[in-house]
Amino acid sequence: MRAAQITSLDGPAAVSVADIDEPRGADGAVVVDVHAAGVTFPDVLQTRGLYQYKPELPFVPGTEVAGVVRSAPDDAPVRPGDRVAAFPGIGGFAETVVVSPDAVFAIPDTLSFVAAAALPMNYLTVQFALTRRGGLREGETVLVHGAGGGVGTAAVQLASALGARVIAVTSSPEKGEVARRVGAHEVIAPEGFRDAARDLTDGAGVDLVVDPVGGDRFTDSLRCLAPEGRLLVVGFTAGEIPTVKVNRLLLNNISVVGVGWGAFWGTRPGYLQQQWAELRPLVDDGVLAPPVGATYTLDDVAAALTELDTRAAKGKVVLTLR
Repeated sequence: MRAAQITSLDGPAAVSVADIDEPRGADGAVVVDVHAAGVTFPDVLQTRGLYQYKPELPFVPGTEVAGVVRSAPDDAPVRPGDRVAAFPGIGGFAETVVVSPDAVFAIPDTLSFVAAAALPMNYLTVQFALTRRGGLREGETVLVHGAGGGVGTAAVQLASALGARVIAVTSSPEKGEVARRVGAHEVIAPEGFRDAARDLTDGAGVDLVVDPVGGDRFTDSLRCLAPEGRLLVVGFTAGEIPTVKVNRLLLNNISVVGVGWGAFWGTRPGYLQQQWAELRPLVDDGVLAPPVGATYTLDDVAAALTELDTRAAKGKVVLTLR
C-alpha cells in the first residue's frame, strides 16, 4: 500500500510517501480501507520528535481517518462494508489502517469521508473538555482561543450546540469568518482579547476559556474569567508551556483544568463509544459539521503538515487517499 512515512525528525518537509506492506490485523482488530485522514497538530509534532509518543523510525503518522471497514471481529460495533470514522492514533496516513474496535464509529450516509475524517480527534477531545472537564452549562459564556483551527472550530461548534454564548479569538479576519460560520457569536483579535472579553460581558468575565494555544495568552485568559470560571488547558500550539501563580486562583475562585483526553480514555474501555453515542445525534442532524479548510492528496502530505505548522490553516486540513 501507499503511505506517508516519517523517516527522520526534520520537520514536515521531510515526510515522504512510499510503498510499504499493509499492516496485519491482529486478532480482534478492525481493518479499514482509508478514504480520508485528518491532519492534526500531534502529527506535526511527531515530525520533529516533540510529541510524547515517539515511535521508532520509520513510522506512518496519522491519528484519525474515515473509510470503509474491510474486516471486523464479530463483537465489534461495525461490520465489513460499513462507512466509518476511526481513531487509530497512528498509521492513518495510509491506504489501509488497523484500529481497535473501541475506536471505530459508524457514520451516516449523508456525511462525506472528508468531513468524517475531521471528527474523531478534535470533536471527541472538545466533548471531553467542555462537558466532563469543564462542566459547561447552558447559558454560560465560552471564550475559545485559536478558534479558526481544527480544535478551535470544533470547540466553537460544540459549545454553541450545547447552548453557550461563544466568543472566538482568531488571528485574522478570514479565520474569524470561519469561526462565525460554525457558531461563534462574537469574534475578537488576540491583541487586547482580555479587555474585549470583559467589554462583551459587561465586565462580568467569561465562564470558560478553551485554550489549545498556551504561551503568553495564559495570564490574560485567567484575568478574563468570571468568579468560578474555568480555564481548560488543551494544548500548546504556541510552543511555550505557561505557568500560573496560584494566588490568582485563590483570590478569584477560578480554576485551571487539564484536558488529557488520551490519558483518560486509554484506561477506560468503552469511553470513546460512549462519547460517540452522545455526539452522533448532533452529527446526524448536521449540527456538528467540521469546516474543512483545505484538502491535499497523499503525495502532498508535506504541504498539508506545513499548513498546520505555519498556523495558516482555516478550519480542518484533510488528506484524501481514495
